[in-house]
Amino acid sequence: MKFRTEIERLKAPFAIEYTTPLLFLGSCFSDEIGSRLADDGFCVLHNPMGPLYNPASIANCLDFACSDRLYTGNELSEGPRGYHCLDYSTRYSGTDASAVFDAVNAGISAISDFLAHSPVVFLTLGSAYVYRTPAGRVAGNCHKFPSDYFSRELLTVEQAAAELRRAVELLASRGIERIVFTVSPIRHLADGLHGNNISKATLLLAVNQVVNLYGSLCSYFPSYEIVLDDLRDYRFYAGDLKHPSPMAVDYIYEILSDCYFSSKTRQAAAEGRKATLAARHRPIL
Repeated sequence: MKFRTEIERLKAPFAIEYTTPLLFLGSCFSDEIGSRLADDGFCVLHNPMGPLYNPASIANCLDFACSDRLYTGNELSEGPRGYHCLDYSTRYSGTDASAVFDAVNAGISAISDFLAHSPVVFLTLGSAYVYRTPAGRVAGNCHKFPSDYFSRELLTVEQAAAELRRAVELLASRGIERIVFTVSPIRHLADGLHGNNISKATLLLAVNQVVNLYGSLCSYFPSYEIVLDDLRDYRFYAGDLKHPSPMAVDYIYEILSDCYFSSKTRQAAAEGRKATLAARHRPIL
């Protein structure tokens, strides 16, 4: 007797070796998976600019990183803590504009340098809602500005797909040959239950368009479906009922490993995890 619909175990069209560089950009779910890969000893860079939830913000970040553009003068907004780069997380703010620019450009340069190693790129999408500044610029993070500073809109499927195509073309221009899209299972309850479902559906349809368009360059990993259709139980959510619990993320990581890792890679990852745990151990004196 079956009590749940288990996700079909997938085999990816390519393999991730233990030496394969991995770049994760997108929602905070990218950090959850990226940190587990780092613990297993993989060469991974995850969200150096902080979480990016919507397709436009991810594409804007890649626009700078792939073209080696730097932030120079008119990209900062004055706000509660002085100068704010609304494209990225709240850590990119402060009273010294030059210091903010230096921090942002250091993060962008880190992505650009990492792309030179031809990583597999995972793009994790969280929301199809965007917040625009009075100048029409999409904010990656609202930095605790007053809510009436922004206008809020839901991207259409066509708009979301256009931003994802822009991201793919930018990465392809840097020689990237493998891009994996996934939709974050994190529930954006501030959008309301119906709004969250509409947002996720928009992302799923947009990703489907792009994956079908680019063939072997792009593929999809079903993080969203693993939690919503396979686990499908509140015990697999954290206390906020929005984020997957550590157990759920471990389960997703297990499926990802089965999908992409060879037996040799899984063995190397297990040894890497042992080394990480040993390094973190502190003896009781």
